[in-house]
Amino acid sequence: MTPTEEYLARARGLVDIVAAQKAAIETAADWFARTILAGRMVHVFGSGHSRIMVEEMWPRYGSFPGFNPIVELSLSFHNLVVGANGQRQAMFLENVLGLAGRILRNFALSAEDTALVISSSGCNIVPTEMAEGFQARGVRVVSIVSRQHSEASQSRRGDRRKLQDFSDLVLDTGAPVGDAMVHVPNLDTPVAPGSTVGGCLLINAIKAEVAARLTAAGQPPTVLSGAAVVGQERASSLFESAYDEHAHRLARLYATVGKDEPKVP
Repeated sequence: MTPTEEYLARARGLVDIVAAQKAAIETAADWFARTILAGRMVHVFGSGHSRIMVEEMWPRYGSFPGFNPIVELSLSFHNLVVGANGQRQAMFLENVLGLAGRILRNFALSAEDTALVISSSGCNIVPTEMAEGFQARGVRVVSIVSRQHSEASQSRRGDRRKLQDFSDLVLDTGAPVGDAMVHVPNLDTPVAPGSTVGGCLLINAIKAEVAARLTAAGQPPTVLSGAAVVGQERASSLFESAYDEHAHRLARLYATVGKDEPKVP
């Protein structure tokens, strides 16, 4: 096979792996829809390149309010690569003890909330502590990991626990150990990762299932839609309404910040 053929073949395999998780995807959608119907938010977090999945969930075309994208630039601002704000610093900060607690300190969380935490390895400290902190506050956690890669990797935590250990439900991107999926002749290391493909499949399957549940409950979501689909006037109206709804939901997360803050990680 050519490199393109190999990558596409492996990507088709990821579709099958995600399809085999239909029941778990539906369970996640049940939990997330319940949160959104209660007027609360699903908190979505990923460091490093897992940030891609956070922004795939919301906001973008075909998505809707109800999700709180927690994106820390210090952990995911990659385009400078080296120098100030470079990748070395981001990878270092991804394993700083206590940073997750400082992030969560910004929000007034509720047991009605749910969370989605994404980490290919499931081994870095910040995403693992985010999940731990959510659970300590009574928030149910769904995680997305690359299971084979995670099982072959060593946790950075002193207790060796991984993201899966702080998750109520675990979904698998299907990516292989090391993530890269294509083997080029005479090149001793594979190229072309697959976790983003599997992760985006999971994100959008969940998104579609949540939309179906909200609609069935009589609260159809306000979906960001392009003018080419709904016309310019309708598209503008949906954008304004969706962003307003997001602001109103987000305001609830700040309303009681610092009041009776529990002493948890």
